[in-house]
Amino acid sequence: MSIKLCVLASGSSGNSIFIGTESTRILIDAGLSAKKVTERLAEIGENPENLDAICVTHEHSDHIAGIRVLQRKHGIPVYANGGTLDGIRAAHKGTHELICCQFTTGSSFEIGDLCLEPFSIPHDAYEPVGFVVRNGVGSIGVATDIGIATNLLRQKLRACDVVVIEANHEESMVHEAPRPWSLKQRILSNQGHLSNRASAELIAQIAGERLKHLFLAHLSSDCNSPSLARRVFETVLAEAGHDHVTVCLTGAHQISELLELKDD
Repeated sequence: MSIKLCVLASGSSGNSIFIGTESTRILIDAGLSAKKVTERLAEIGENPENLDAICVTHEHSDHIAGIRVLQRKHGIPVYANGGTLDGIRAAHKGTHELICCQFTTGSSFEIGDLCLEPFSIPHDAYEPVGFVVRNGVGSIGVATDIGIATNLLRQKLRACDVVVIEANHEESMVHEAPRPWSLKQRILSNQGHLSNRASAELIAQIAGERLKHLFLAHLSSDCNSPSLARRVFETVLAEAGHDHVTVCLTGAHQISELLELKDD
């Protein structure tokens, strides 16, 4: 028995995460074109024909861009809560034709041999969620668009073996960036995105012996850098005595490493 994770893409241009077992395969979000999702899946030996579900965190385009075409071509069910479905329908005409399975935030549901627990996160969307995805081997926490670290978020991630966490920006780079002030305010607000430091401190607070792997997600292309994000996390985790945690990078234009947890 095992559980696999690969971040197919992460960033403002598109987000999608593959999680699979021997018998069940899902995506968390499909914010790339269907063509790109198919290409990224092929890099890890997977095919959209074998996907059991696309589970959506929220309705922003960088998380849903490919869902309609993927469903039309491959018949993949889309799982989302009521608020996210409302947001999708408000933003995209014709989305009422999607085959949707509605879940309730805070209530676990099963897809094959995976148990998914959606939990509320603070972000400027209709009803945004993170997920804890688990089977008998391990638990994977996914939280990639977060304005502020909440107690609920800490509680959910504390029980995970692997965490995919937002490390969006370096605050000083946001202030210096040639962006409208309104956009800077949105990014830095409690409904926006987590900075490297805030995210690293969150992980340092919840990390224990169980957490082994950390994937840094949703890195800004102009207000962050992979090397900077990794350095901040490794420094903060080492200072907190958690240098056993492996820090992995994700990106917009290439897949992450493929991680597999196996039953000992």
